Amino acid sequence: MLHKLQTEDKLEYNFFPNSTGFVQFRIKAANDAHIALSPAAAEVDPMYEVYIGGWGNSKSIIRKNRTKPEVAEEPTPGILNPNEFRGFWIRWQNRTISVGRENEIPPFLSWTDYEDVNIEYIGVCTGWGASGSWLIEPPRGGPVPSPGQPRPTRSASACWVPASGGQVPPSSFAGGEDNGEPVYVVRAQFGGGLIPGKLVPSHGQCYVPWGGTENPSPEYEVLGSPARAATSPPNALTAGQSEDGEPLYIGRVVHDGALTVGKVQPSHGVCYIPYGGQELSFPDYEILVQ
Repeated sequence: MLHKLQTEDKLEYNFFPNSTGFVQFRIKAANDAHIALSPAAAEVDPMYEVYIGGWGNSKSIIRKNRTKPEVAEEPTPGILNPNEFRGFWIRWQNRTISVGRENEIPPFLSWTDYEDVNIEYIGVCTGWGASGSWLIEPPRGGPVPSPGQPRPTRSASACWVPASGGQVPPSSFAGGEDNGEPVYVVRAQFGGGLIPGKLVPSHGQCYVPWGGTENPSPEYEVLGSPARAATSPPNALTAGQSEDGEPLYIGRVVHDGALTVGKVQPSHGVCYIPYGGQELSFPDYEILVQ
């Protein structure tokens, strides 16, 4: 259920628990939508702040510990609007904070810290002459697997952890999101191949694209080592192989408002995703690299 919130022109944060590493929200304000990423439900050190549409709706910044200078800054004239909702996402993972617009993969603001800060709460507020209406997606995630889970398998720097039934092992790689819920990179045996796909934890199973359809599988392996997404294929992570032995890679695309993980088959020149019961192909995509 969405968090619906009105914030006054007070610069006083309203905090919500969120330790998933991702938040998606929509905001209607003239300027200065402020978001705090904090270890506690309060303004503490260390913590981060993201200002969207600050300085008269002319630029956006990332700030650490409420001090200047800003650690990241980008001109964003007119990014907010007092008469319509504008959507954004913020991701914090591997000490990197990224800020992007709704339905856009590349962030418009990003910064990597030397310090590993354990973010447990987000806070929102408005100020500097602006009030705001917020629609904040609730945090979602999957259960932590029980002790005695099978040992992970490794390939180069990748770590594939066996799991089932919607389980999300610790340190799993979230390659996308769907309605605010993290979507994890997985692979599963299907059709005689080892096929990369996606895991939506609340569904209790993974999905792989194969044979023109979206195929569910209750058992899978989750990518569990740090990795990053890029728009070019150097050092692409080999995640599986087709039934003919062709290497398959992990790709992702934005479709129908969701950032969805799938497979890249080089001989086909596209990324396939499992979505809405179908296997969909996209010629433009991001590919996971080591």
